[in-house]
Amino acid sequence: MRKRKLTIEYTDYFSVEEMEPQDQELVAAAIEAQKGSYSPYSHFRVGAALRLEDGTIIKGANQENNAYPAGLCAERTAMFAAGANYPDKAFDTLAIVGSDGNGICDNPATPCGECRQVMAEYQTKGKRPLKVILVGAKKIQKFEKVDDILPFIFDSLKSGEIF
Repeated sequence: MRKRKLTIEYTDYFSVEEMEPQDQELVAAAIEAQKGSYSPYSHFRVGAALRLEDGTIIKGANQENNAYPAGLCAERTAMFAAGANYPDKAFDTLAIVGSDGNGICDNPATPCGECRQVMAEYQTKGKRPLKVILVGAKKIQKFEKVDDILPFIFDSLKSGEIF
């Protein structure tokens, strides 16, 4: 038997002004993306903004459906749009923000397991870490790779580290 310890590093920001300009731009795009949210059932609007390796920003918003679970999360709408329209571009950074009826939630909204796995797939496809920014009104968390929010990524074909 061997006992192991998992350590995850991330950066906490207490305002968007503390962030690098390119991350500030991405957070602003994620906030703007919430305008495209269709959430008549949960009233929880989520926006996502994805920066590709060439600087292109793709936005996505959650899309609900009366026939649950036929909707789609903001993260996946952005990633799938990028994958379909820019299939040869690696993903660089994904910012996610959630709002309820009172504005941006104090604590960051975290992606569901399906979204995390899709992030992992595109990280592997791009052969580079995909950074993730989770935005809340009172704090913002930045992770340097998807593995930090999904430490045991499912990949039955992966034989080792790719980065």
